[in-house]
Amino acid sequence: MSWQQVEDYLKADDLAVLPLGSTEQHAGLSLSVDSILAEKMALDAAEPLGVPVFPVLAYGVTPYFMAYPGTISLRVETYVAIVRDILDGLYAQGFRRIFIVNGHGGNAPAGSLAIEWMADHPGTSVKFHNWWNAPQTFAKVQDIDPVASHASWMENFTWTRLPGDLPMQQKPMIDLVAMRAMDPATTRQALGDGNFGGYYQRDDAEMQDLWDTGVAETRALMKGPWPQVTR
Repeated sequence: MSWQQVEDYLKADDLAVLPLGSTEQHAGLSLSVDSILAEKMALDAAEPLGVPVFPVLAYGVTPYFMAYPGTISLRVETYVAIVRDILDGLYAQGFRRIFIVNGHGGNAPAGSLAIEWMADHPGTSVKFHNWWNAPQTFAKVQDIDPVASHASWMENFTWTRLPGDLPMQQKPMIDLVAMRAMDPATTRQALGDGNFGGYYQRDDAEMQDLWDTGVAETRALMKGPWPQVTR
């Protein structure tokens, strides 16, 4: 969109979409998985609604993967400051409803910030949506295969896949509680290639079904209802 198109849009609506991703290891998948999925989910959900989707914030909070080459992590205070500046910028332009499509669990501080930010900006409403574990989407994951997590089949779409063969076996799930107490080097030693657990790839028809479920759920939340805020 050009600035003129955004200006025209704001004459009739005040809803914007902000995708949040990260740059981190995903076993044999792209380092950009979380950013690719968050932005595509936002775009696919918003397109028929005519809602503007701002570019994905491609860096997030992922210190536990810092022993894997290519992983870039922001400090929590840096990340929160960046997201705050983006929200402030959207507010200054006239957006009052902001739908955040988050693609990375480590970005949870942005959800807490959103609540604080609304308190500082009366008349605004922010929805923070973890698309991959929202109720309907996560239920679809469980229906397809309950052994699924980070860098497993559930993130392996044709648009996150790289050339080359992936392992065929189902990897045992890592002990997530134990992993959260590990430093980056120990995390890499425990995880190996980076897949938390599960098969590395499933049938593309199943993956499209999962994606369609996520898009429908995200679009419904994007449409509303939204609270009647006091301005």
